[in-house]
Formats: sequence, C-alpha cells, structure tokens
Amino acid sequence: MTETSKAPAAQTTTGQAPAASLPAAVLLAVIVVAQVAGTAQWFAGNAVMGDLIAAWGLPDAFLAHVTLAVQLGFILGTLVFAALSLSDRLPSRLVFLLSCLLAGSATLALTVLDHQPGLFLALRFATGFFIAGIYPVGMKLAASWFDKGLSVAMSLLVGALMVGTALPHLLRGALADTDWQQVIVLVALVSFAGGALLFALVPLGPFAKRGARFDPKAVVAAFREPAFRRASLGYFGHMWELYALWAYFPVLITAVFAQRALGGETIALWSFLAIAVGAPVGVLGGWIAQKRGSARVAQLFLAASGVCCLAAPLTPFMPLGLFFVFLLIWGGACAADSPQLSTINAKTAPPAYLGSALTMVNSLGFSITLISITMIGWLVSFVPIEWALVALAPGPLLGAWAVSGARAPSGAAI
Repeated sequence: MTETSKAPAAQTTTGQAPAASLPAAVLLAVIVVAQVAGTAQWFAGNAVMGDLIAAWGLPDAFLAHVTLAVQLGFILGTLVFAALSLSDRLPSRLVFLLSCLLAGSATLALTVLDHQPGLFLALRFATGFFIAGIYPVGMKLAASWFDKGLSVAMSLLVGALMVGTALPHLLRGALADTDWQQVIVLVALVSFAGGALLFALVPLGPFAKRGARFDPKAVVAAFREPAFRRASLGYFGHMWELYALWAYFPVLITAVFAQRALGGETIALWSFLAIAVGAPVGVLGGWIAQKRGSARVAQLFLAASGVCCLAAPLTPFMPLGLFFVFLLIWGGACAADSPQLSTINAKTAPPAYLGSALTMVNSLGFSITLISITMIGWLVSFVPIEWALVALAPGPLLGAWAVSGARAPSGAAI
C-alpha cells in the first residue's frame, strides 16, 4: 500500500474493519487537522493567563501551576489509558472523539468560573487527562494507515502537536479586543469539531496491531540495554527544556517587548510563531534524517537548543529583528528533535518490551517537565526570565551527548 492508495477493506488485527473510501494521504491530513484541534487545549489556559492574572489578582507564579496541572493530568491519563488498553478495547476513533468531547468540556467549563483558581487548576488537570486519549491515539491511527512513509507521517503528527499547542496564542492575538472567555470557548469548539471530523472519516487502518499489555516491570529490563538507556537520556534532556520553554516563551517575549512600544496581539502572535515553527523544522529534520540518520539530526537540534538557552541573557540587548530570528531558531531546535528522538527510542527499545518501554519513557519524560517548569517558576521570582531560562541548558546539552553514543542493538547507526 502506498501513501496515496485506497485502503483495503480487510479486517485488522484489532478486529475493526477499515473503510475503503478515502486515500491514506487524505486520512492523514484529517488526522493532522484533528490533532491540531484536540491538542489546542493543552496551552489554552496559558494563552489567557495574562488576562486571568489581572482579572483575578493572581500572582505571576500561577502560570507555572496551570502548566503543571495539565502535565500531571496527561501523565496520569497516559498511564491509565495504557494500563486499561482503552484504544484496543474500544474503537480508536471513538476513544479519540470521547476524549475530545470530555477534554473540550473541561476547557469550556473554565468560562463559568469567577475568582476560583482551585477549580481552574482542577479543570486543567482534567483536560490534560483526556488529552492522553487524543495525541497518542491519533498517533496510533496514523500508524495504522502507513507502512512505508511512516516516519514522514509521524513527523507531521508531532508537528500537529506543536501547531495545536501554539494555536491558543494565535487566537488570543486575533481576539485581542475580546474577553478571555471567548478564546476558551473557541478552543473548546475547535476540539469538538476535530473529534467529530476524525470520528466520521478515519477508521482504524490495515496495518494496525493490537498493543501489548502494559507491564511496568518490563521497563527495568529495557533500561538494561545500553542503546535504549542512552536514547532515553537524550529524550529526557529534550523534555527538561521543551514544555518549560513553551510555557515561558510568552514571558520572555513580554519582557523584551516591555523595552519597546509593542504588546497585546504582537506578543501573542510571536508566541504562536515561536512554538509553531517547530512543525516545519521538524518535517525538514525528518527529511534530512532519512539521509543522515535520526541520531545526527537529533544531536544537532539538541546542541543548537542548548546554545540558545545559554544565549538567552543576551535577548534584551538584541535588535528586534535579530530577537525574532533567535526565537525562531530556538523554537525550531527545541521541538524539531522530538520526532527523531521518538524514532531512536523505538529503534533501540527491546522488541519484547516495546510498548511498555515507550509508554514508561514518555511518562518519565513528562514527569521531568514538572521539575523544570516548577524550577523556572521559582527562579523568575529572583532573576529576570532571560537568566532563569539558562537553567534549561543542561537538558538539551546532556541529551546531545547521550544521543551521540546511542547505537542500534545491531551496532548500526540510527
């Protein structure tokens, strides 16, 4: 089956018969759009945080709490979905739809709150929990339609996460003259529409495989493999930086813009671009990796991102144009290594433990984001944001070192 062929109406290994109505490339486009719509909720609270802090009289540190709530929800949701094998027990597109509806409902409920930060955090946690049924399940659906060309499909799906994460900032900029609640309503409606679109058009494909039962004990055995251990360390270094940087990009931009007569929708637009640029750079990285190998590409992006962390204190002194270019380089490098690191982890994981090992590595990676986000939230109470972000540098730099020594179990380059 090629990427543009019609899907066969054969029974899959999960017992769900795929329809033969649309080419696989069209189905991938639908999944990408649905992923953008569903994951837009991830940073919806962050996009309106300035409005919320002003309206409710909250401390600036509340930004870190909101981000942590979503991360915690996603970590727990990932483990629960994996342990219960929900995307195997139920049709994957139904799991995706229900997750979009439930996550969207938790997001929409934010609009009825009034000076209730505790409930706001609880709803953000619930949203993160149900995003665990959106992003990973969308990945599974995409993989079920592709044999050849899967690496390109995965790069597009990771890119969809980046665009979805950035989308609320774009909406906040476009709706700068409106109340923050309208931004939240629009994000929730987009999620509902994305879930419905995927449910209507994307069944499970002919290359689907039933997932192995999640076994946490298998992870210990997987980490005994040097190649997988080094690849995982590279991923952990990447995660140390990524979500903390996504959370605090708007804070850095605001600080730099405070020296100039810029603000409002300009800050929101630049925040969107700084995060979303990871999508096209990631696709470019995937193309280069086909010739140079995933490890080399990931190492390059990790090293570049680490250098940007170290250069962050220079940002207040940069001309505006140079600062914009710097943001795009940093935003692209910090995110574009993600699909390559996922590829390396998949290639180095012991086949017998593949599903459990990757699930646990992802959960550990997101757990690391809790530490780095909390650390940056604490540091900005004492030092300017551009100096606080220097503390993220060890993650990508050590990650680049770890990946440089990762080899496939066969000894071949990856």
